[in-house]
Amino acid sequence: MSSPGNTSTASGEVPPSQAIIEAIAAQEGVDPTEMEPPEYEPLYSVVNPEALDSLFRTSHATGQRNAVVALEYEGYDVVVHGDGRVDVHESGSDESPLVDRVLE
Repeated sequence: MSSPGNTSTASGEVPPSQAIIEAIAAQEGVDPTEMEPPEYEPLYSVVNPEALDSLFRTSHATGQRNAVVALEYEGYDVVVHGDGRVDVHESGSDESPLVDRVLE
């Protein structure tokens, strides 16, 4: 199923920027399309989404899956792993990830 908002790559993978939005939306109990101002800060307020997606696209293409990016967004600590995982924890929490999403 394809739509104008579909950000999947040709291989069907979801870019990390979209995976972050989807993971936070799931945690917040809202549809990803509702993750917009003024209720939510845009992702670009904490990270350049194009640069993030490019970093992981490049690491996938070169077979280097050890890239890791950590950031705080909307009260959650988010860690994007080179193997496609996106971990989401409440900020300041030592608990296991609330959401562990794979980019495929």
